[in-house]
Amino acid sequence: MKRLAIAVAVGALFSGAAFAQQGTVQRDVNQQQRIENGLQSGQLNTKEASRLESEQSRIQRDQARALSDGKLSPAEKARLDREQNQASRDINRLENNKATGNPNSASSKRMQADVQRNINQQTRIEQGVKSGQLTNRETARLEAGQSRVEKREARAGADGHVGSHEQARIQSAENRQSARVHREKHDAQTR
Repeated sequence: MKRLAIAVAVGALFSGAAFAQQGTVQRDVNQQQRIENGLQSGQLNTKEASRLESEQSRIQRDQARALSDGKLSPAEKARLDREQNQASRDINRLENNKATGNPNSASSKRMQADVQRNINQQTRIEQGVKSGQLTNRETARLEAGQSRVEKREARAGADGHVGSHEQARIQSAENRQSARVHREKHDAQTR
C-alpha cells in the first residue's frame, strides 16, 4: 500500500511538472499567433514584430534554462509566467499604437512566413510534450533552438525590412530546427 501511495505521489509530481511545461509551450504558440495576426492585419509593422520576436527569443532561452535540469520549479514557472505576461502586454501595446504596417509588402510577407513557421515548430514541440515523446531536457534543447531562430528573425527585421537573403538564412536555420524537432520526437526517449 505504501509503495502505491509513493508511486501515485511521484506520478502526480511528474505530471504536474509536465502540465506546467505544457502551459509554457502553449503560451509560446499563442504569443506567436498574436504576432502573426498583427502582421497580417497591419496592426504590427515589421520593426515592431522584430522587437516582439526578440522578446520571444529571450523567453525561449529562459525556458530552455529552466528546463535544462529536467524540472520546472514553481519559482521558474512563476518567472516565465511574468515574462509571458509582459510579452502579452507588449504585443497589445504595439498592436494598438498609431504605427501600422503594410501586410502586403514583401518584407511583411517574409516576416509573416517566418512567424508562421515558429507557430508550426512550437505546435510540434507542444504535441511532443503532451504525447510524452519529449522529455523536459529534450524540450529544453528545442526551446533553445527556437530561441536562436527567433533571435535571427529579430535581427533581420530590426531595421524594419526583411530582405530575401536574410529570409533565406532564417529558413535554413528553421529547416535545421525542424529536423531537430523530428529527431527528438522520434528517438527512444520518453517522459
